[in-house]
Amino acid sequence: MKKTALLMIDIINDFNFHEGDLLLDNTKEILPNLSKLKKYAKKNNCPIIYINDHYDTWDTDYKQIAQTCLSPKNEDIIEHGIPGKEDYFIMKPQMSGFFRTPLRSLLEQLEIQHLILAGVAGNICVLFTANDAHMRGYSLHVPENCVASNTDRHNHEALKLMAEVFNADTKAI
Repeated sequence: MKKTALLMIDIINDFNFHEGDLLLDNTKEILPNLSKLKKYAKKNNCPIIYINDHYDTWDTDYKQIAQTCLSPKNEDIIEHGIPGKEDYFIMKPQMSGFFRTPLRSLLEQLEIQHLILAGVAGNICVLFTANDAHMRGYSLHVPENCVASNTDRHNHEALKLMAEVFNADTKAI
């Protein structure tokens, strides 16, 4: 088995944008699957790397980003975006987890060859991260039940693209 890491993308999220409420509802639906996926990663000694937008804090401290995003509507989601003591956290300035971040260096140090991607939004940040991972030679698994987008159609189209173009396995966990 190739050495694998789990990337949890943009789980800390304020959902304060166009169609944010749609993404919020779809993200709540995948929370049980995200929990299962994190348990799977821990059981199999896969590093978990949380990658998140900065929400204009430009703070690399996930606690500050979480505090900035926290509201009664998303507190159950934010809990899933908080790294454990042994996990990693990377702040990203734009859509891809690779763009202007140390992600590639971390993956090389950990000798990672395979990535499992989960999070939001499937048709934006997960898709852009998958694209960049594919271009860097990583094999991919993007479980369809661990990714949410604003609409089911957008999510389906993104997963189809990742499967067909990036050879990603999109089977549910």
